[in-house]
Amino acid sequence: MNPSNPQPKRQKQRKVLLMGKSGAGKSSMRSIVFSNYVAKDVRRLGATIDVEHSNIKFMGNLMLNLWDCGGQDGFMEHYLTRQREHVFGSVTVLIFVFDIESREFPADVINYSNIVRALEECSPSAKIFCLVHKMDLVQAQLRERLFVERSEYIRAASEGFKGAVEFFATSIWDQSLYKAWTQIIYYLIPNASTIETLLRQLGEVIDAREIILYERTTCLMVTHVTRGEEDRNPFTDRFERVSSILKTHKQSMAKHTGMPATSANFAEMHVKTGRFMFFITRLTENTNLAAVIPPSEQIFNAARLNILLARHKFAELDIASKPRMDMSQAMARAAGTGWEMNVGKSQAGRTTSGEHAAIGE
Repeated sequence: MNPSNPQPKRQKQRKVLLMGKSGAGKSSMRSIVFSNYVAKDVRRLGATIDVEHSNIKFMGNLMLNLWDCGGQDGFMEHYLTRQREHVFGSVTVLIFVFDIESREFPADVINYSNIVRALEECSPSAKIFCLVHKMDLVQAQLRERLFVERSEYIRAASEGFKGAVEFFATSIWDQSLYKAWTQIIYYLIPNASTIETLLRQLGEVIDAREIILYERTTCLMVTHVTRGEEDRNPFTDRFERVSSILKTHKQSMAKHTGMPATSANFAEMHVKTGRFMFFITRLTENTNLAAVIPPSEQIFNAARLNILLARHKFAELDIASKPRMDMSQAMARAAGTGWEMNVGKSQAGRTTSGEHAAIGE
């Protein structure tokens, strides 16, 4: 092997099953999250026939092998009998979508239970996420109670996965869809704890109240670090709201420039107020970084410089080829990176030029 021409890093594949009754909304949510559709455009999508395979590159070397499975009864029976090992073997995640307005909910749960048995047989270490979908069709005051009731009913039919299955109430018309898929993607990223450690150190250097990492193509949050008073922020869905705003912005750019929505992106965007400054900038080829900092031009300029200097360390993270680390391992790993920042903090907590702060030293 020529050392000056190293081999590319091998992509890590994760098999993800997307299942549920026909018409539950599986293909609609997939198109919004991964194909940059907006909610009003999914009405033209037809029913899924058999299985639609998608290989989706996410965060560089992570490849999602997404199987969108048709939910008609004939297909379900076929998956469970003739294709049982083919469909349910080597699965990392099962995402099962329930239509909240289904008139055959008990039958839907029976189908789900049969699928769970097949998954337990072929992929016993898989993770299950259940999405109770189309919640916008339920009266607002009834949503929470109905969601809890349905979740408990579904959990009882989850066989050996009862204690581990996670539930989300979702709709394509609000940020709840991004919240669910953010948690799914976080589970699939092998070393999210390492990324969080580096983000926390960067946040301390730039005096950020909050620092958030977003995947560039899908606008899904990868992870975040919250510091200080921002822990008391009452808007717990703020990360998903930003995902929705970014997705809409990409659609608008694509519409006015003629480029594909998957290619539309921005270099930097920032908002300044009397209480804080919020900005989003490109971190790596695959990610954007958002930060909330004090309302100071000096701190803002220093933060931009520090992020620029930290980019290469984040780009070096091979997030698909290494197993997930616990926090102590992640901190030990981060402590060895030792990249040096050109801007540090004074004793008053303000960022000043000419000083040095080292992350990991």
